[in-house]
Parts: sequence; structure tokens; C-alpha cells
Amino acid sequence: MQDKTERLRRLALVARRYYLEDKKQSDIAAELGVSRPLISRMLSEARELGVVEITIHTPGETAEALLRRLAETTSLHGGALAPDGEDDSQTNLALCRETLRLLERLEARRVGIGWGHFIGQLVSLVEADPPGRSGVAHLFPLLGSAGFPIRNYHSNENVRILASALGAEPHFLYLPALAESCEEKEILCATELYRQMEQQWQQMDTALVNIGNYPSTPDFASVARYGPLLQRQKACGRLLAYFFNENGQIIRSDHDFAIQLPVEQLAQCRNVVGLCSANTSVRALRGALRTGLFTHLVAREQLVAALLEEN
Repeated sequence: MQDKTERLRRLALVARRYYLEDKKQSDIAAELGVSRPLISRMLSEARELGVVEITIHTPGETAEALLRRLAETTSLHGGALAPDGEDDSQTNLALCRETLRLLERLEARRVGIGWGHFIGQLVSLVEADPPGRSGVAHLFPLLGSAGFPIRNYHSNENVRILASALGAEPHFLYLPALAESCEEKEILCATELYRQMEQQWQQMDTALVNIGNYPSTPDFASVARYGPLLQRQKACGRLLAYFFNENGQIIRSDHDFAIQLPVEQLAQCRNVVGLCSANTSVRALRGALRTGLFTHLVAREQLVAALLEEN
């Protein structure tokens, strides 16, 4: 009887650290001198035995119910939703935290990251408040770095900062995201640098991929890569440096000189996490989910509710 009571007290201690004190599973494991998978099992046991009772009070439908409904008609297996904050910055901060928690729940080890404004905010969050060593062992970019001075699009720098904050090994792709031409892309993709990154992509278990809106005025590089195709095929959103339409079709161009993870290889990844910022539109999310590429989603509750309502 005493052993059982002591076991329940230990489960309660672990649950308190995780749910009330917002400690990471890896930190709790280090504190108690046990493995992280054991902490995960203890949290599950705590819920099963009633040591932990989770009650969510959300106006309208719960986040879990929204994700469950979305999973019925899409390729999603799960994800994490966050309510709107006071402004876009606060909303994105909450979404960044949900992303880090989701990585832990997925037990991600080899993680590829895309680029964009939201991923830039994720990098800034962990740089300002490093969460400490996590289960992530390797980090690498999913595309080359942009040539303009905006850190959100400097893939190697984002990988370096995240890897340092998470205690992971960084791997870099020293190639541009946009080559000068298709001929230059072919030459660069035949190099040892690209081949080494291909090996990382093949071993990847989790990909963090931005889901962005199609810009009202496409940039010069997009026009050069696609010509009139984006308008003709009614592009509605972007993932990595690819564009897609509301039917979920990735728009292909014979003149695309972007250097990035091939879509076919992304489709083989076990966990493909779609990241929606505070500004991601219903139209972009709908098209992204129809690609069938995404297994998990991080987004605003209101965005998902609006999508389900329109459907």
C-alpha cells in the first residue's frame, strides 16, 4: 500500500512540474535522473489513474474537437491550436510555444525547418528564452538562404540559432534559395554540398513548413520562376518556396530555379507540420490541407473554426 502511495506521489510530482510549472519533459527527466520516455509514460499513467484531470474551458468548440473534425476530411493526424492574443505578435508568440510543445510530443529527432516570418519569430523566441536541451538531435534547412538582408529567410542562421537553443547538431546548406537560372540550379544541385543535405532530408522525421498567403503582388523572383502560371492556375498560398491553389495542386514550372526540398521527398516525411501565423488566411489553409502533405497543424483556433464553418 505504501509503495502504491509513493508511486502516486511521484506521478503527481512529475505532473505538477509539467502541467503547472511548464517544465519540459527532458528537464524533469534530468532532475529525477531518469529517461525522457519514462517521463512521458508517467504523464500518461497519471492521466489514466486520475492523478491528472484536464479540463479545457474554451468558448464554443474545443481545440481538440476542431482538430478532430479537421482530421476527418484531411491528411492531418493532430496538431496544436492557440486562441487569438491581444495582437498579431502575441498570437504568434502563443503559436510558437505550441510549436515547441508539439515537437516534444512528436519526439522529433531529425528536424528540417522552412523559412518565413513566423519561423523567424520562432527563432527569436528560443533565442531570447532558450528552452534548454530537447529531444531534437539534428536540425537542417529545407531550402537555401535568400540573398536579401532579412533574417527570417536566412535558413542557415535560423538553423544555427535553433540548434544552439535546443542542444541539437546543426547542418547547413551553403547554397542560395534562388539560383540565377535553371542551368545554375542544375550545376549547384549536382554538388557535394547538395548531396549531403539530401542525405539529411532522407533521414528527416519531422518538417516544420510555413503556410503563407499568396501575395497580392508577386515578387520579381516569383514572376521570373513562373511567368503567368501563378495567376492562370489561381495560386492562393505558399509552402516553402512552392505555390499551390485552392484545389491543393502544387504549381509546377519548367523555369523554377529555386533550390529546396523536393515536394516528393516532403511527402515521405513522417511528420509534416504546417505552421500558420496570425495572418494566414482561410483560403491559404484550405489549399495547403488539400495538398495532402501535412500530418500536423499549428494554427489559430479561430482560423480552423472559420475553415470548418465555410466547409
